[in-house]
Amino acid sequence: MSDLGNATIHDISVTLGTESIDYPGDTAYSRNLIMNSGDSFCNLSRLEMSCHSGTHLDVPFHFYADGKTLDDFQVTDFIKRVHVIEIMDPDRITASEVDWSLISPGEGVLFKTRNSREGLVKSGKFVSDFVYLSPDAAKKVNECKASLVGIDYISIEQFGVEHFHSHLEVLGQDVIVLEAVNLEGISEGTYTLMCLPLKLSSADASPVRAILIED
Repeated sequence: MSDLGNATIHDISVTLGTESIDYPGDTAYSRNLIMNSGDSFCNLSRLEMSCHSGTHLDVPFHFYADGKTLDDFQVTDFIKRVHVIEIMDPDRITASEVDWSLISPGEGVLFKTRNSREGLVKSGKFVSDFVYLSPDAAKKVNECKASLVGIDYISIEQFGVEHFHSHLEVLGQDVIVLEAVNLEGISEGTYTLMCLPLKLSSADASPVRAILIED
C-alpha cells in the first residue's frame, strides 16, 4: 500500500515466480538469467509464461473464435470504478449472497473470498477446491451490466467441469474477466481499479499489474 497525494493505493497483484499459481496444463512461469554481469556487460533474463500467468485478464477471444481480442479494447476499458464484495460461502460465489443493486452499468465487481483470506491466491501452489464464480452469479453479472468481474484465484471457473459456463456467460457479453487478484488486505467498498495489460496483438489474455485506488 502507498499514498499518492490524497489517495491510497493498494497493489492487488501476485508476484510472478513466488506467489503466482500455474494452472494445470498451462505453460509454467519461469525466468532464466541468460547473461550474467559477472561474465558479461549486463544481466539479461528470458521469460517463459502463459498469457494467463499470475494476475491477468481474459477477453472474449479466450473462449469465442469471433470474440474481441485484447487490442479490440481501449486502454480506458482497464481503468474503472469497481465494487469489492466479500463472499463468506466457502465453496462458491452465489447470486443470492450478493447485493447486485450496488453495481451500476459499466462498473466492475471484485469478489473477495477465502481464496484471499486463507492465502490460497498467493501460495504458489494450485489447489482444486478454490472458491469459484457459479453460473447463476455469472448471469447476474450480465444482468446488472457490469463491464468487469474479478476473483481472487487463477480462474473464475470451478475446477474439473466439462463446460465452462461462467466464462462463456460473461465473456459472451464482452465482460472483462480479471483473475488472481489478492484481496487479503482490502475492505469491502468502492475503488478505482487500474489493470493495464501488455500491448499485445490479437491476444486472448494478458498479465497485468492491478491496483486499487481509494479516494
